[in-house]
Amino acid sequence: MVVRVMATGVFDLLHPGHLYFLTEAKKLGDELVVVVARDRTARRLKHEPYVPEHVRREMVESLKPVDRAVLGSTTDIYETVVRERPTIIALGFDQPFNEAEVAAECARRGVPVKIVRIPRAPHDDLATRRIVERILETNSRPKEASP
Repeated sequence: MVVRVMATGVFDLLHPGHLYFLTEAKKLGDELVVVVARDRTARRLKHEPYVPEHVRREMVESLKPVDRAVLGSTTDIYETVVRERPTIIALGFDQPFNEAEVAAECARRGVPVKIVRIPRAPHDDLATRRIVERILETNSRPKEASP
């Protein structure tokens, strides 16, 4: 039996924390399917995405640990779970899902899964918001005059 792992996220401005999360998720099984949040979902849950959903999906799918990347549903996050039928769902350390509630809803829909919470990356200071803040901070500093 193939152990299919599902991971989800926005994956806007890929960074080392994303790669850590996906690498750790891949270690849990044979196949890693990544659900990339739609632009509408990203706006609702986080912020206006910097990168359009179809490009984010392509970028995620090109990462070595990822076997397949799909766009998520705009209305029901469990639609993709029912379609892909994972054995394990890997959640990031900061994803606001309750493991027991996710497992119960998946089972109710006929997809019993194990939920695994991936710990914080050792280099979490490179998350998307922190990278953007650093860029803005760097660009707002006065330019030094050339001699």
